[in-house]
This record gives sequence, C-alpha cells and structure tokens, in this order.
Amino acid sequence: MTNNDVIRNLRYVLDVSDQKMVDICQLADYPVTLAEMTAYLKKDDEEGFVECPDTAMAHFLEGLVFFKRGRDESRPRLPVEKRPGNNSILKKVRVAFELRDDDMHAILQAADLPMTKPELNALFRKPDHKNYRPCGDQVLRNFLRGLALRERG
Repeated sequence: MTNNDVIRNLRYVLDVSDQKMVDICQLADYPVTLAEMTAYLKKDDEEGFVECPDTAMAHFLEGLVFFKRGRDESRPRLPVEKRPGNNSILKKVRVAFELRDDDMHAILQAADLPMTKPELNALFRKPDHKNYRPCGDQVLRNFLRGLALRERG
C-alpha cells in the first residue's frame, strides 16, 4: 500500500477533517500545511495529488499515537523511522488504538481475513527474528478495512 492509501484509510477510520490530520502530524513536531495534507489525501488520478513522503507518514503515525493515547512526558521519545513499512504501520496503529491480540483477530475476522495467533504474532516480531513475517499489502488493507468497520460501525 502507498503512504497515501494508508493516510486516506486512517482518516476514514478516525472520521476527522483535513485540518485535524494536520494537527495530528504536528503532535509529532512535523510541520505540514493544510494544502499539503489535502494533496496527500487526494486519489491518485485527481488533480493536485502529491505522493506522501515516508517522513510525513512516519510522523503522522507517531502523532496518531499521541492523538489517541496522549504523550507520556516521563519517557524519552523514540526516533521516528525513516521508511515505515507495512509491519511498522500495523504496529503503530495497534499501539494507537490500544488493540490486544483478541481485538486484532476480531478485526481481521470482520474483514474476512482470519489469521492464527502465530501468524499474527509473526507480523510484530523484529526482522531478524526467525519467525518474522513481512506484512503484505492485502493484510494491511484488510486490517484497516476491519478497523473502519469496528470504529465506524
């Protein structure tokens, strides 16, 4: 999935305005304008479409965690990833929405993509772990669709 697809899907899940999306980015200290965010949210074939850079996506995900859970000043901030992949996008969304394994299974089940616990856990492992599994576009797309069903009904 492209960064633009993920941002569009998350905007739908959150049911927020373009300005609120800008505010979420700014929670992670990333300066983005309303015009830039609006361009990121356009479809690929629309006039004014701009590809969302990896840094904007990474900061948006960080801001999403702060937006949903609040900022913990007692802990030092982790460095923002340079190029978030599907696995890290899935992790950040899971953290932001405070999802447990059972929640993840229910969301994937609702999106017609049942996974076993070991399959799901493999997506959250470190890349050098022997049981690591890369998250494909289909898994991420279905997860976001299931999350939208859960959050918006």
